[in-house]
Amino acid sequence: MVSTIWALVAALAQSGEEPLIGKWRNSSGTVVIAILPCGNALCGRVQWASDKAIADARNGGTDPLVGAELLSNFVAVGKGRWRGRLFVPDANKRSSAELRQLGSDHVKVIGCAIGRLVCKSQVWTRVEGE
Repeated sequence: MVSTIWALVAALAQSGEEPLIGKWRNSSGTVVIAILPCGNALCGRVQWASDKAIADARNGGTDPLVGAELLSNFVAVGKGRWRGRLFVPDANKRSSAELRQLGSDHVKVIGCAIGRLVCKSQVWTRVEGE
């Protein structure tokens, strides 16, 4: 069953129907997130995390980190742009977020709080061979 799902994900990614589908590594290389279709939107779950990321998440109140849904309800809002909700595991908080495609192998993740007055971002890189 798992291999069938990843075959579908690979086919969608290659067809260009959904450029975000696949596995992505955060900017510090401590977490790999799989972005998949979830109903009519996209979601992203942690597939792998470093020991430090796991400890930071646990200290923030999130345990386990692997399997946690970091991205939820992301829908397209324009060419190369999606909006949804972002979960920050080391702070155990959710915020509004936007994903911006920066090419086929990079996506900018922007999380905002306080009515989009306070925002932070990082660039994720597609994991090769996934």
